[in-house]
Amino acid sequence: MQEREKFAILKKPSRIWAISPVHGDMPRLRALHAYIDEQFDPMDRIVYLGGFLGRGPDVAGTLDEMITFRRQILARRCMFPEDIVFLRGQQEEMWMKLLQLQFAPNPREVLPWLLQQGVGPTITAYGGDPAEGIIHCREGALAITRWTNSLRAAQQARPGHAALMSAIRRAAYTDDLGLLFVHAGIDPERPLSAQGDSLWWGGSAFGNMDHPYGQFLKVIRGYDRQHGGPAMSAFTMTLDGGCGYGGKAVAALLDPKGELLDLVEA
Repeated sequence: MQEREKFAILKKPSRIWAISPVHGDMPRLRALHAYIDEQFDPMDRIVYLGGFLGRGPDVAGTLDEMITFRRQILARRCMFPEDIVFLRGQQEEMWMKLLQLQFAPNPREVLPWLLQQGVGPTITAYGGDPAEGIIHCREGALAITRWTNSLRAAQQARPGHAALMSAIRRAAYTDDLGLLFVHAGIDPERPLSAQGDSLWWGGSAFGNMDHPYGQFLKVIRGYDRQHGGPAMSAFTMTLDGGCGYGGKAVAALLDPKGELLDLVEA
């Protein structure tokens, strides 16, 4: 049970759609959804590679779009809830930390750092004011608690938002252990069960992988600090088109062996 709470298992996929971080850019995500909807086949699976919150102009609308598209796909025959997976990315990790800001030993330093990393638009999406948050950090734990509780309540008031956030997973893999999907990278020296912050913060080791990671044929990530565009090697694939940083959103269609069948940008 604990393993299932951390990792999603894609069962018997014929093809997998992997969607890059969109960082609150709802129109680009909607364009990807429109393309996938036309091409979607029974037994296809969908993995959102994290990074759907933060940075962009319409964070709440992005989650609304994801929820609507999920409902639309699940209405098709032979589809089950576990066939659509949402991964935790940097922005989702920071948002969870923000909602527990009152427990941080140094909230007056943590909140400005979170804002520098792009969490501000998510705060605004749920009716919060980042400047007020800074003030509350000076006022103490009780003021911070009231502020974070108001953000949590606003998220819960948006239909489906809290449920989606509670469903995000650290990583996903196919049931034959062929493909592993992560947000930003992995630590090649650690087993999957021991992976921590590397999953959403990444590191230089991913780009230098010259051998398979464990049993997996290929590791697919959605976030690259350099935002250098889609890239593929013998054992890895990156799908960061720079969405949220002036670039495009990307979706890749893969077969269970990691062969690229289609690539679309919006």
